Amino acid sequence: MSDFSTRSSTLYFTVVAALGGFLFGFDSGVINGTVEALAAALGSNAAVTGFNVASMLLGCAAGALLAGRLADRYGRRRVLIVAAVAFVVSAWGSGIATGSLEFVLYRVLGGFAVGAASVLVPAYIAEIAPAASRGRFGTLQQLAIVVGLAAAFFSNYAIANAAGGAGEEFWLGHQAWRWMFWAEIVPAGLFFFLLFLIPESPRFLVVAGREDEARGVLARVLDPEAASKRLVEIKASFSADHRPRFSDLIDRVRGGIHPIVWIGIGLAVLQQFTGINVIFYYGAVLWTAAGFTESHALLINVFTSLINVGTTIAALLLMDRVGRRKLLLVGSVGMTIMLLAVAAVFGLAGETVDGQLQLGRAAGIAALVCANLYVVSFAISWGPAVWVLLGEMFPNRYRGAAIGLAGLAMWLANFLVTLTFPMLLGGLGLAAAYLIYGGFGVVSFFFVRGLVAETSGRELEAMGDGAKAD
Repeated sequence: MSDFSTRSSTLYFTVVAALGGFLFGFDSGVINGTVEALAAALGSNAAVTGFNVASMLLGCAAGALLAGRLADRYGRRRVLIVAAVAFVVSAWGSGIATGSLEFVLYRVLGGFAVGAASVLVPAYIAEIAPAASRGRFGTLQQLAIVVGLAAAFFSNYAIANAAGGAGEEFWLGHQAWRWMFWAEIVPAGLFFFLLFLIPESPRFLVVAGREDEARGVLARVLDPEAASKRLVEIKASFSADHRPRFSDLIDRVRGGIHPIVWIGIGLAVLQQFTGINVIFYYGAVLWTAAGFTESHALLINVFTSLINVGTTIAALLLMDRVGRRKLLLVGSVGMTIMLLAVAAVFGLAGETVDGQLQLGRAAGIAALVCANLYVVSFAISWGPAVWVLLGEMFPNRYRGAAIGLAGLAMWLANFLVTLTFPMLLGGLGLAAAYLIYGGFGVVSFFFVRGLVAETSGRELEAMGDGAKAD
């Protein structure tokens, strides 16, 4: 098979899998433009509204924890097919909900799908892509996420603009916010059907004893000689006496969980504690609180999402050239500076008028610029690099379980940040909230400098168990 054919096959498999990332982004971002209208329609107070928004993340945590183990047993592709069905049902159900409990149940189901996609898509891509280009292919996952976010923001803006507001009547007598959720059914259905057209991960096929199928898949992404060599390496990297299981996370020599798993958990948590999803989940609320109109706030979301997409494309080009670790360090510095700058603008230039934060024109523009530069810093580093690392940094024999545990930690951290932001907004104010997130930006820099190893260019079979391998 020619080099062009192998690259084309890898790209095709990756793009289809990355549609799970698109749905991850869309499902996460669609709530952004519906918060106020949703609260009015369901009659929920501030605390219940915060839980309505954050409830999906509980499902994400469960999906991330269970998906890795289920994928080790039944295969990456099969579990992604189940997730695609859950995406469709959740999108439909969230739109028909008439009460908070019903809404939360459907959002938790969608969260399960998002959590599963968040750990299985990077794992699948890492296991199907050649080592030399794994960073670029892995970054397609993050690119798909941010494109999904952008699509959700644009869809929300277009629907709300056409209806005259998220709470106004749109098509067929239904409010606009309901159609915002229903818009997800189309890409979710497409994902479901396309998953039947890609192969299973060759590493799962080896574990399942289906070596001929594994050899066939490897031959589609590598030249024949490299495929045969890789098959031998994959077989040698798994324990001979049992299939992968959660107990493999325990280091039987030193006791406790393998150090590399703790590093993965730390990366996952710090990615969230710098507050990125406050902008993506609460963007409309954030900019309204800063004095912008609802229409302008939704338009700012679209603008921010386009910046996010463009910067992630740049990260795709840099991931294998610069390396994951350097991008993380640069990103930590940029995020910290911009978060502290936003905190300074809100703290020094913000005024409270009738209980509502107001910024002058110059201060509002400064806050907007700093917030978007923060997004640039995140999107070129911690956004894609953490997903790439989680997909490749763990040894084969417990990759599924380790990604699941790291994914659980990530979504619980996301849940905590999402749930507490309305409380910080109402209690301490925006300046204090961003000061806290900036503090975690400082922690992220020293964490990476002290513990995170470079994985660029290394085969998955060469990944070890220790902290900061050479």
